[in-house]
Amino acid sequence: MSHSSNRPLRQYGEHTKEATLCAQDDLFEIWDGRPVEMKKVDLKDIKITGRRQHVNYHHFTPFDRPHIHFFKPSFLSRRHNSKLKLHSFTDTTSTSTSCSSWYYFKMASFSIISILLALRFFFIVSGAPTPVPTDAVASTTAASSSYWLASIQRQGIAPFGDASYKIFRNVKDFGAIGDGVTDDTAAINSAISSGNRCGKGCDSTTVTPALVYFPPGTYAISAPIKQQYFTQLVGDAVTLPTIKGLANFAGMALLDADPYDPEFNWFTNQNNFYRQIRNFVIDLTAMPASTGSGIHWQVAQATSLQNIVFNMRTDGGEGNNQQGIFMDNGSGGFMADLTFNGGKYGAFLGSQQFTSRNLTFNNCQTAIYLNWAWLWTFKDININNCGVGLDMSAGGASARAAGSATLMDSTIVNTPIGISTVYDVNETGTNGTLVIDNVDFSSNVPVAVYDATSKSTVLARNTKIASWAQGKVYTGVNAGAASQGTQDAVTKPAVLLDSTGKLFGRTKPQYETLPASSFLSVKSNGAKGDGTTDDTAAIQAIFDKATADQIVYFDHGAYIVTDTIKVPKNIKITGEIWPMIMAKGFNDQANPKAVFQVGQVGDTGSVEISDLVFQTMGPAAGAILIEWNVKETTQGSAGMWDVHARIGGSAGTQLQSNTCAKNPNATHSSNPDCIGAFMLLHVTEKASIYLENNWFWVADHELDLTDHTQIDVYSGRGILIASEEGPTWMYGTASEHNVLYNYQLANASNIFMGAIQTETPYYQSNPDSTTPFTTNSVYGDPSFTGGSLADKAWGVRIVNSEDVFITGAGLYSFFDNYSQDCLKTSNCQSNMLSIEGSGNIHITGLSTVGVENMVTVDGQSGAAFKDNRNTFAATIAMFKGSDTGVKC
Repeated sequence: MSHSSNRPLRQYGEHTKEATLCAQDDLFEIWDGRPVEMKKVDLKDIKITGRRQHVNYHHFTPFDRPHIHFFKPSFLSRRHNSKLKLHSFTDTTSTSTSCSSWYYFKMASFSIISILLALRFFFIVSGAPTPVPTDAVASTTAASSSYWLASIQRQGIAPFGDASYKIFRNVKDFGAIGDGVTDDTAAINSAISSGNRCGKGCDSTTVTPALVYFPPGTYAISAPIKQQYFTQLVGDAVTLPTIKGLANFAGMALLDADPYDPEFNWFTNQNNFYRQIRNFVIDLTAMPASTGSGIHWQVAQATSLQNIVFNMRTDGGEGNNQQGIFMDNGSGGFMADLTFNGGKYGAFLGSQQFTSRNLTFNNCQTAIYLNWAWLWTFKDININNCGVGLDMSAGGASARAAGSATLMDSTIVNTPIGISTVYDVNETGTNGTLVIDNVDFSSNVPVAVYDATSKSTVLARNTKIASWAQGKVYTGVNAGAASQGTQDAVTKPAVLLDSTGKLFGRTKPQYETLPASSFLSVKSNGAKGDGTTDDTAAIQAIFDKATADQIVYFDHGAYIVTDTIKVPKNIKITGEIWPMIMAKGFNDQANPKAVFQVGQVGDTGSVEISDLVFQTMGPAAGAILIEWNVKETTQGSAGMWDVHARIGGSAGTQLQSNTCAKNPNATHSSNPDCIGAFMLLHVTEKASIYLENNWFWVADHELDLTDHTQIDVYSGRGILIASEEGPTWMYGTASEHNVLYNYQLANASNIFMGAIQTETPYYQSNPDSTTPFTTNSVYGDPSFTGGSLADKAWGVRIVNSEDVFITGAGLYSFFDNYSQDCLKTSNCQSNMLSIEGSGNIHITGLSTVGVENMVTVDGQSGAAFKDNRNTFAATIAMFKGSDTGVKC
């Protein structure tokens, strides 16, 4: 989720004035980002006022440092940053929950002992001197690899920052040796941090990106490598470099995306955008088995892990505490093509929503520990010789922390327990929702699903499971029922499947077999990318002359486009750490037109686009950022990976907090100077598309100006899929803060979406969805009448469509006119997901927040929030077809 710094209040129900806390699910986490005096906390009256101040619906953590005065915690768990389970200040021994009408909180001093108890890690230590680049070192690095990224001419600039700023950094230019013996910690951290970048205390900026390259070698480190904001850490894709923790390594993780310090995280975890780590071996085997994580990955959208091998110790028994990934919080996200060998946990995970594809676990004590999540979609997971495959038992039966998970198209082999849960079909809550779709347990997995509370077998089969679920199951508008058992198998169209019968997936291309001479630099061919020059003609000329065996390469910069760019079929495009395509003009809402028009209607071909950002500069009410017309010639040959849209909130957009500040205290219409786009992505009638890790974001807050405050920026429509035959695959996509809808499927078929995420604009209902965009029948827009909570953006709208499969969806409405009071009664808006005149619609793992009706079918309520309460969201395991307009 892409929240502003002003976070919504997360709580169950209403509280009395002194906020009685009786259940473990009513525990809160308070973090001001600065020391405060002891104070009496009235949870009902907490308002979100400070830049970093927020209230999270989780347990407390020693890292976040709220401390119960007069209270000794009696239970220590690793939930959510190693949360402390809290009871009454009079109860210092038991682990049962008791009540107190209020608590005193005090920001306690930071304690290394707390971290040792909670995470079994030492605090970060680094004392080596900072090296600087030397010409002698730089001269030896280019020949160390055939990977094009190592030798391509570097011309990228920071268009809205220092003209001398270096985008690309080779760690060997900063003194890293890579011999497996020399301590390279300081050199690597210097490569990342040089140039007045965004680290501790910065929170966010888009003007100082860094692409940090690691040539082949083994880089020994003794302290964490700290990844600053807007950083890609990229290893050589031909010969993966190794990051090796030395025996004396001290710190949370070898690579740290959001370091802790004695006051707070470097970055607000839900806003920790724009970062990648790819092409590495992470080696913990020289470290003591009792300590160490490979990557601390507390991130949000536009982030990814790809092509990484984690090697951990397999000895030590119960004393082995190594883990490949440690993810304590966040709002992601996507990861793919990872291998975990050994360790206590292959991956220790916790985030609001996430998609993981193609992960392999070998000889881990527990492959995946799902510490908490509102929803998680796991696909193509291969678990071999582990103790437990997927552990969802965090929190126990009384405080189940895992909201929902879907495991699909996966295999578990030689593992005593496939999945461990604490679900109770007789409980009213939906915590612990689980969907199993096409998972093979047939090779020595005696217990497919295990109840960790009763220590009993729920599903005992050495077999393949076609469809199984625990949680609420709905059929159309009929009342849902709690289920824990086999479901009718879902038949998916062959066009969506690969040769093995699984849903098709395709790894992001890195072109590692091609030389640098295959890349056609736009800067070398006349484009400026300086954020000022009109580059329309230059870019069009480059596309016109590019051949199918070349890759059009956008050096980092901001490329102003004032008219439609016609992108031909049969082309490959990639960028240097998200260069910006900035549409300027395009301000006629009545005559919308494409900024990037990918192919012409009826084209078939192969188009690959990766690592770009699309933006607008100033008002652009008629801009369709991407119009996609190409249909694949082979499966998955037309697609986009790590391509994002960002409307407003960043340097150069002219849609920032100094012009588009929020104004919730006065009833108002939209500011015409803050209308940023007509539509973000339009997949047309004859097209097909493969999407992976794409974030289509209308900014809710400022990224670059120092206030980082909330803003009102308007985009009419998010993603429109109108493809009549498809296929369409969407892995790890998000579309947020659009006026009319975030996703719309209209007259479309053969669509897979998993997992998706949306947010309703924070400013609605002031104004609501009736302004500033008029209904346009050409695009099948929904209509709104005004004056009610129904007049807010649809999260997902499915109209006259069929064969739609949504596997994991987080659809959220956190505010009404920037107030979070509506969360108390879950009525920030009336409806979120609409199915209209459509057939063969299958939805699993749906979670919503702040919505009265989770699903409506032809205008009737299909599932209500109040009937499906979860950890914080409301969740249903399955929504299937009915005879009221949806055919199954």
